[in-house]
Amino acid sequence: MRLSDQIAQQILSMLEAAQGVAEIQRNELAGSIGCVPSQINYVLTSRFTPEQGYLVESRRGGGGYIRITRINSGRGAAIMHVVNSIGDTLDASTARIILENLTHNRQLAPKAAKLMAAAVSDNCYHSVPPQNRDAVRAAVLKSMLLQAAMFD
Repeated sequence: MRLSDQIAQQILSMLEAAQGVAEIQRNELAGSIGCVPSQINYVLTSRFTPEQGYLVESRRGGGGYIRITRINSGRGAAIMHVVNSIGDTLDASTARIILENLTHNRQLAPKAAKLMAAAVSDNCYHSVPPQNRDAVRAAVLKSMLLQAAMFD
């Protein structure tokens, strides 16, 4: 498991234990995982964004903390928010993270997420010119997510 996956999993476990709101101290968490604090920042900014259903607040200083809150919105609204945040291009690893987050937050069924992950994996785009792959992937995932949102 990659270090960023390990950090994200630790934070998700903390959120589960605290019913969707967790306060962490960056240095403490980094020490327990065995990484530098900037790696915690990277995971927070890439995987715990409003587009992915999280609000991150920080308080600096000696007793500073980072508060992560899971935003509970309707399934359809959450999926639409993700669709609007994707943009014109999307790489395979970001697509995977989006689908993992939607599944973890119970906004997307695991079977649907697996089908979507297969459809946006690098294996499907060998015949697409390299400069167009991420644009095609973004369009495919958006289309699939829009269909999933309609079943809300």
